[in-house]
Amino acid sequence: MTKHLILGTAGHIDHGKTSLVKILTGVDTDRLPEEKARGITIELGFANMQLPGEIQLGIVDVPGHERFVRAMVAGVGGMDMVMLVIAADEGVMPQTREHLDICRLLGVKQGIIVLTKCDLVDADWLALVTEEVRDFVAGSFLAGAAIVPVSARRGTGIEQLTEELCKMSNTVDQKRADGAFRLPVDRTFTVAGFGTVVTGTLLSGQIRIGDEVELFPSGICTKIRGIQAHGSTAEVGSAGQRLALNLQGVDNNQTKRGDVVAPRGIYRTTRVVDVEISCLKSAPRPVKHRSTLRLHSATYEVSAQVVLLDRVALEPGESTFAQLRLATPVLLLNGDPFVLRSYSPSQTVGGGTILDPSPPRRRRRSLEAIELLESMSLGDESDMVERLISTSLLSGISFQELILRSGVSSKRLEAAISLPLSSGRVIQMVRDPRIFLGRDSFLNLCEILFNRAETYLANNPIKDGISREELKTRLPARSDGRFFSQCLLHLENEKRIESDRDQVRLPGRTGGAVDGNGDIQQKLEEMLISSGAEPPTVKELCETLRLPEKAVLDHLTLLTRQGRAVKVKSDIFYAPGPLQQISDTMLEHLRTKGEITPAEFREITGLSRKFMIPLLEYFDSLKMTVRVGDKRLLRRR
Repeated sequence: MTKHLILGTAGHIDHGKTSLVKILTGVDTDRLPEEKARGITIELGFANMQLPGEIQLGIVDVPGHERFVRAMVAGVGGMDMVMLVIAADEGVMPQTREHLDICRLLGVKQGIIVLTKCDLVDADWLALVTEEVRDFVAGSFLAGAAIVPVSARRGTGIEQLTEELCKMSNTVDQKRADGAFRLPVDRTFTVAGFGTVVTGTLLSGQIRIGDEVELFPSGICTKIRGIQAHGSTAEVGSAGQRLALNLQGVDNNQTKRGDVVAPRGIYRTTRVVDVEISCLKSAPRPVKHRSTLRLHSATYEVSAQVVLLDRVALEPGESTFAQLRLATPVLLLNGDPFVLRSYSPSQTVGGGTILDPSPPRRRRRSLEAIELLESMSLGDESDMVERLISTSLLSGISFQELILRSGVSSKRLEAAISLPLSSGRVIQMVRDPRIFLGRDSFLNLCEILFNRAETYLANNPIKDGISREELKTRLPARSDGRFFSQCLLHLENEKRIESDRDQVRLPGRTGGAVDGNGDIQQKLEEMLISSGAEPPTVKELCETLRLPEKAVLDHLTLLTRQGRAVKVKSDIFYAPGPLQQISDTMLEHLRTKGEITPAEFREITGLSRKFMIPLLEYFDSLKMTVRVGDKRLLRRR
């Protein structure tokens, strides 16, 4: 099985990076006329190299001039290893230092040092330069790297360099092919007859012809029409390969360097990220709170305001946690490395790692926020996931959101969340989609619900309960209505509430007459009794008693619970006696005749249509009668 790795160059301008790539691969990566005319690399260049042992190298040649560092950073993002190129006749130069800093900040772990132009110096000078270089890389990821002298003009040292590349490639792990694919775009162009093509290094997963993809940050959705891997047509592209993707139905002016190709509907862009940030020892000044810098990650750059969470300035050589607020939305994920560069003068001042790509706004000096970011930095997945859930407070957090914010794959997330779930520190509130709350947040939500039920009943002393739907509306707005049932069940199990069909009550509570309300109930009862078979409607009762509808309905509801009134329709209540007389009259008729029509019901009761139809429907609801066409039959019990 072929191993796919990305090898990049780094180093000062005119130190021979492009010539070295050409003698290794036969490819001149300076493809632009301006590059040919000026003799310097301006844009990223690409070549392929096949090593023994089925190792396929995609080589990214970066510009060395300080004015093109932004292009250089775009090339480093997908590198697995680097060739730091230093000319033997000049030694370590300014861009040598900055390029090494950038490689380190962007997470490159392996590399080799190549001393070019060795034919221009004698043995003693070469030894001095070698010693200088060894001192220069001390303490970096290149501290133990091989140093290979070469001459691209004469071809000396190339065989040894190839051997060292083979050794290094065998020790480097290729990118993970599991999980969703993500390809930061470093080039975009049009091919006649095919349309728009974008290129880049696939950072993770696999991509296939026909896959539905989304372009970030624009949100344009399209399909993969064709794939080339290392210059050859392919059906599938895998992590670690340099790919050219032919996009279906997308104009070239809709794509640019810095875009990201990813699966449709999985990711979202962000304008706020939590990070672990370091200020380079070589930085000319501290990074101040609320300073604005340029963030480079993958193949894009964006203006970022640095919000330091625990200090007013980050001194050179120090590290801390911060929140970056971005000028435009970009796609960033947990674990993504980044570089920070100042605007004036334009130079690299620091960098770090994305910890939370979709955080809330953080309060400065928040101990809770610092502890969460520490857990994310240390990589303890179970602790990190539990803290993410607990800091979601009453809103809860979905399984998919946990994947996005933690950077943990679905399979690893299942394992990470199992312990806090089994211990009860985390509670699954919704089954589909899965949504979780921390136990403290769950108990807090239950307490809020109980307090609001108490407050409602205190403000409505005539009632002995609150309807479920009414109580559900009293959940905090930042919470989720789907949490209601589980909170209610917890309060029932705690014996703090009693639930009876649609009503939620407090144990031992009975609504009743308070401050003269008994007189109102007495008047209502008397009016219902005295009016007999055709009682006043709720509206008429309100007009007579000069009370608002809500108050009258509350009193009628209490009378109904006490058996002193019967609700026939939303606006019609009967006294039990008159209603029983109507019921007995109709039952006598049904037992004799077996059926009854509305006209017969009106004839035997003398009721107007206003009361006759609601009463017939009421008897149906009691399952005393059953409607068949226009008739009612006595329902068999």
